[in-house]
Amino acid sequence: MAEQTVEFLARKVQELEKALKDKDSKIEDYKVLMKLHGLDDASEKYKDKLFRFIFGNPENKQWTLSLYNALNNTRYENPDELVFNTIGDAMYMRMKNDISFLISFEMHLWEHQSTYNPNMPMRFFIYGGRLYEKYILTSDYYEYSSKLQKIPRPKCVCFYNGTKDQPERQVLKLSDAYDGDGSFEALVEMVNINYGKNKELMDACEPLQEYAWLVDVVRTHQTEGMDLELAVDAALKEMPDGYVIKGFLIANQAEVKNMFLSDYNEQKVLEKERKEGYDDGRDEMRKKVAKNLLAEGILSVSFVSKIAEISEDAVRAIAKNMNIML
Repeated sequence: MAEQTVEFLARKVQELEKALKDKDSKIEDYKVLMKLHGLDDASEKYKDKLFRFIFGNPENKQWTLSLYNALNNTRYENPDELVFNTIGDAMYMRMKNDISFLISFEMHLWEHQSTYNPNMPMRFFIYGGRLYEKYILTSDYYEYSSKLQKIPRPKCVCFYNGTKDQPERQVLKLSDAYDGDGSFEALVEMVNINYGKNKELMDACEPLQEYAWLVDVVRTHQTEGMDLELAVDAALKEMPDGYVIKGFLIANQAEVKNMFLSDYNEQKVLEKERKEGYDDGRDEMRKKVAKNLLAEGILSVSFVSKIAEISEDAVRAIAKNMNIML
């Protein structure tokens, strides 16, 4: 019996070591990708987003409650009624839950995005599953009961502050990704929090308005040619003294700058990945056009080159692979 227990524990240790190696491998792949694109990985120094640092921080729970009240038209006053249950690095690289909490038997999931992402419902669907699993393990919920077991009502919100214009509010649906009907649904309210948008919401939540102001001023300084770090320093210096988040940001200025840099670098990597994927797709399309023309018996190298927008040498190489004599 003791030998079996030892063997069982040994297997578990091996499984854990393998899981850790797999995670380390994904982290290393990400670091290599960053280096290939010539970008510093500021996320190594500080992995949080500024939005999460402000609104998902237990130290500033009153700001989270303020935003919750503004979104839901409620008047809760005690921040301790709000209990964070945010998933840390429990998922996989670059796909972790930003902010989630329980209040009044409701489960709120918040994500921040600086680029428009119509696939957010799938991310929320995954996060929700993990959070409900966590809820079941830490509550008296009994999934095999013959009586209906009540669960916290979910509310999913994506806060968007990208540079591309988006409506002030819109609802994204998981079912929009289906080819036909499906059994699962996830609804995500996307709220535009760029400075000047959703005025009623901003007026009801000072920390959110101040956050939006900061991001807007940093971007303005960047368009004027200022380095990102200097732009952050300048914006913090210009921030009105009456802003409630100013003291907290100044006290953590180095971390705030790293968070701006981390978000900026990640956006650049994603942009490069999208551009490279687009360019690869265009190259394949051009080659396909050349193949179709050659298959139709159009053997003029210069004509195929001009129509397919590829070099004459590329046309000859395609023809050779197709066993076509030019």
